[in-house]
Amino acid sequence: MGRNGRGVVARSDKGIQITFQYEGRRCRETIPLPPTAANLKRAEQHRAAILYEISRGTFDYAQVFPTSKIAKKLARGSADSHLVGPFLKRWFEIKRHELKASTEAEWNRTVHNLLVPQFGHLALVDLTRDVITTWLKSLDHQRPKAISNKRLANIQTVVRQALAAALEQKLIDVNPLGGFTYSRKISVRVEPANLCQLQTKAPVDPFSSDEQAQILALADPQVRNFLQFAFWTGLRTSELIALNWSDIDWEAGVVKVWKAMTREARGKVETTKTAAGRRQVKLLPPAVAALMAQREYAEQALEAIFRDPRTGKRWAGHGKVYDVWQVIMRKAKTLHGIHYRNPYQTRHTYASMMLSAGEPPMWVSKQMGHADQTMIYRVYGRWMPEADRGAGLRVVAMFATKE
Repeated sequence: MGRNGRGVVARSDKGIQITFQYEGRRCRETIPLPPTAANLKRAEQHRAAILYEISRGTFDYAQVFPTSKIAKKLARGSADSHLVGPFLKRWFEIKRHELKASTEAEWNRTVHNLLVPQFGHLALVDLTRDVITTWLKSLDHQRPKAISNKRLANIQTVVRQALAAALEQKLIDVNPLGGFTYSRKISVRVEPANLCQLQTKAPVDPFSSDEQAQILALADPQVRNFLQFAFWTGLRTSELIALNWSDIDWEAGVVKVWKAMTREARGKVETTKTAAGRRQVKLLPPAVAALMAQREYAEQALEAIFRDPRTGKRWAGHGKVYDVWQVIMRKAKTLHGIHYRNPYQTRHTYASMMLSAGEPPMWVSKQMGHADQTMIYRVYGRWMPEADRGAGLRVVAMFATKE
């Protein structure tokens, strides 16, 4: 295609043609310059600038090529291009390449299953803050369970970024979600026994020590090591299955958590989403014991620590762990009457054990990869011991002037 395959070719002694893809079609435009070596180079640079603007979603065809027949055709179809539906689809096709697999999957569902069906027929200029917030409020009445503020925030992030692109392209004059986030008001119930305790709708249901022992006894040796390590580190399932032996710092006594294999990643390991998620978790004796036992099955440098015993390879994702977990929990119910909980409760179990034992909430929050202590107090408040009746006496004994 053109000069040295660069999309630039001399069409006559007075013109240079450049070729590029725009909105799914091949476009050819002629620049009125004699095809000298210098001008061909300039044409290549001009084409590169066009490709860059297209990639950003900011290319204005009519402005760059005002006399172009293609520009006139695009102008006739501009009514559709300024509708929310077509715009969101084009924007997401560009944006998706910047996203991690898990985020891409969530945003794809948000765009195509929620936003386009709801707002696709509207003009971009008619997608106002009031229209958006009215719809967000209605979501609670369309679902069996109240939608969480986190989910609401995630939806608005997609809309906000899409409208920011529309603003940059001068399709709208203002981003209606710029500097604004709608959230539901949540009623907080305070237990009389502990006024500092905040309740949550999340089903936190940790396993007791006896239940842990009974579950571990029912598991295959490799699965037992996996679950014991989960109970005593609080790692998420996606973080556990991504671990390599190189992530264990035996000398420092920590496991370095910096990657995960989410359900949407399709077998690929990704870095954690947040800075707080990248952390070093202290290896307590039961966690160390699980690693030592696992060495028999997977002691290979830089290779997966925990493996699916059915394949001998790294767990392929949440689904495979879930399958094995269900079998164990059915046995646990039959033999011991343990009611079913999902694998994420191993993480809740870790947090509740640490807090019940009086470990500092700040330390626990860092171990779990939370940005601050807010989540600890909100989710696990009931497992925090009540204030020490002797609080304040130690500082008096240490620093008060003795008479």
